Amino acid sequence: MSAADTMPPGTSQGTPQLLLAHHLKQLRLPTVLREYDKVARECARDGVDHPRYLLRLLELELIDRERRLVERRIRQARFPATKSLDSFVFTAIPSLNKMLVLELARCEYILRRENIIALGNSGTGKTHIALSLGLAACQKGFSVTFITVAQLVHQLMEARDEKRLLRLQRELQAPKLLIVDELGYVPLSSTGAELLFEVFSQRHERSSTVVTSNLPFEE
Repeated sequence: MSAADTMPPGTSQGTPQLLLAHHLKQLRLPTVLREYDKVARECARDGVDHPRYLLRLLELELIDRERRLVERRIRQARFPATKSLDSFVFTAIPSLNKMLVLELARCEYILRRENIIALGNSGTGKTHIALSLGLAACQKGFSVTFITVAQLVHQLMEARDEKRLLRLQRELQAPKLLIVDELGYVPLSSTGAELLFEVFSQRHERSSTVVTSNLPFEE
């Protein structure tokens, strides 16, 4: 442990560099700590005044902080893979409304607490689209959870047996966007179907849910 880590707040001992490092760590400004010397040299070279020097540093800190927040939301979403719309080949599925998908990526449906159902045969890119919408939501500042129907129903059945179903249901209500993948790929018991329906019902008009399925809409 360095001296900068052990100094008590408000201490006047140590070199300016050690004190600055200590205070910036206490204030949780790691980007300012990493960049202040380099930015100071650049500003001195360019004749930039002190307010603009501080502005540059704080802008770097804010940009880096938002990047870390996005990365954290992506980790918490538990995506099986990170997919973006940039890598989706819309020309392979001419019937897909590209403009609608791009509009959904703006995430305004989440603000309106609306839901999305993505239907299609296997291999038509439903999961890719769902993952891309989830990634866009993370980048827009929304909390996201991704899970397959099989995983979700298994967790619900297990929680019911262990008398913690209410807690799990509350957890599933928390994310602003819940992505439930592969509805219809695995047959569900009547109990599993009821528990799954309860999740959808509890989120209805409270938060958004995306469901992908290979079933016809009427099913």
